[in-house]
Amino acid sequence: MPEVSLDFPRAWVEFDDPDDSSLRFKCDLTWLTSSWTCIFGAGCQGIYSGRPDDGCCTLGAHFADGADESRVGTFVELLKPADWQLHGVGSRKGAWLEVDDDDERKTAVHDGACVFLNRPGFGGGEGCALHGWALRHGHHPLETKPDVCWQLPVRRLYREVERADQTSYTEVTITEYDRRGWGSGGHDLDWYCSGNTEAHVGMQPVFVSYQPELVELMGRPAYDVLADHCAAFLTSRHSLALHPAEPGAKAQRNRPAGARSSSVTG
Repeated sequence: MPEVSLDFPRAWVEFDDPDDSSLRFKCDLTWLTSSWTCIFGAGCQGIYSGRPDDGCCTLGAHFADGADESRVGTFVELLKPADWQLHGVGSRKGAWLEVDDDDERKTAVHDGACVFLNRPGFGGGEGCALHGWALRHGHHPLETKPDVCWQLPVRRLYREVERADQTSYTEVTITEYDRRGWGSGGHDLDWYCSGNTEAHVGMQPVFVSYQPELVELMGRPAYDVLADHCAAFLTSRHSLALHPAEPGAKAQRNRPAGARSSSVTG
C-alpha cells in the first residue's frame, strides 16, 4: 500500500496542563489513537533507497542541547565491544561526535550511517547500540538515546498565544512528526514510516505504546488527561478522523483530495 497524503482531517483536543495553568496542550487524537508502530527490522525500508537496514539512522542524530549530548555521553562510556559494533571507531575521545555544516552537534556518521548503528550480522544485535544496551540493562531507551531518536515520530511544538484581552498562554502541540517536520528536506526521503500503511500494524494505539515517551514530553498529570480523551475518542471517532494509513480507513483514502482538506476539531 502507498504512503498516504500529508493532508487529511485530524481531530484535536485541547486542555490545560494540570500542573501549570500557563500551559495548554493541543493534542492530535487522530495520530495518538492510530496503530502506528516502529517496524525496524520487520519491513522498514529505511529513509533512503538502497539502505533498508539503516531505518532512520542514516544521517545520525542532532542533539537538542548540551544536556542531551551530556546525558547520551554518560551511556556511551558504558558501551562495550559486545554492545557496539563500531566501538573501536567511536569510543576514541570525541569520535562519536561531529559538527554539521551549520555548526550543530550530532552523532557521527561512519560508513554511511550513524556510528551507533549495529549493522546486520553483528553478534550483539542489529540496530541502535544505545537502544539495545538499555533493554539489556533495565533502562528505557529514552534514557540512553538522543532526544530526537526516542521522540520520533511524535512531535512537540511550542507557540505563544495572545488572547484578545492581552493575556497569553503557551500552547504545547503533540502531534505526528510527518515528512514536513523535517522541513523541505523531508520530501526528499525515499520512504517514511508515520504515514505509511505498512507501519500502521501495532497491537496498541500510539498513546498506549508510547506512554513512557509521552509522559516524559508532557508530565504524568497531563498524560493521564490525554489518555482519558484518547480512550473516549476511540469509542466514538468518526471515519473522517481516522488516520488514513489505518487498516480501516480505505474508504477515506479513496475520497477525492478536496474532500480531505478540512480540519476536524475534537
